[in-house]
Amino acid sequence: MEILGIDVGGSGIKGALVNTITGELVSKRYRIPTPTSRKPEDMANVFAQIVKHFDYSGPIGCGFPSIIKHGICKASGNLHEEWDHINVEELFSKKVHLPVTVINDADAAGYAVMNYGIGQGKPGLVLTITIGTGLGSGAFFNGALIPNFEMGQIPYKNYKKIESWAAASVKKQKNLSFKKWGKRFNTFLGLVETLVCPDLIILGGGTSDDFDKFKKHITIETPVVPAHLGNHAGIIGAACAATHQIPKTY
Repeated sequence: MEILGIDVGGSGIKGALVNTITGELVSKRYRIPTPTSRKPEDMANVFAQIVKHFDYSGPIGCGFPSIIKHGICKASGNLHEEWDHINVEELFSKKVHLPVTVINDADAAGYAVMNYGIGQGKPGLVLTITIGTGLGSGAFFNGALIPNFEMGQIPYKNYKKIESWAAASVKKQKNLSFKKWGKRFNTFLGLVETLVCPDLIILGGGTSDDFDKFKKHITIETPVVPAHLGNHAGIIGAACAATHQIPKTY
């Protein structure tokens, strides 16, 4: 079954058609920069542009960079504060006149990794960390999703949330070397390890492709591996959400 998956991010909104049986993209990825306002109406318009690009008519899966509960944004995160308590599923569905399933973007990326990637069959507590504008995280216990597991929201020193200090966007803004940024990211992983003691951490997002450039600065005991799905994981997982393979009871 081919489903349109859309991954909404702080810097870009991207989509592609996905074979939900194999987890493979069956079209080229199409990306539009996230509007600088990051407001609901502006981002909904971009969402609609992506749907129109594919001339698509059917269910849509969407990964969204926020805690999502029953389709509702529970915290604006790196987006505009107007997103707080917005029903994202309703907004996007009305905009494109199609059914849209919305889940947390890190949960979507993690679902793809655990079902089609390196996480397949991995037992115990596995965390997927998406390195991007923020630090998204997905948690899986014996392959089952634990939704909205937001480790990037941990307070750190003078920062309200550690992702404001250790995300890939910070590396870019401050022009940090992989060594300096890698040590920050390792501090984040150290806190994660202390708090939840995972059995495995899988890194996703574009920065995970550069794992060899910073892996020597990762010194935690928990095994850490790159996902190798790059920026496609969020799209793949989002598309699968639309087939109701991911429970929406949270």
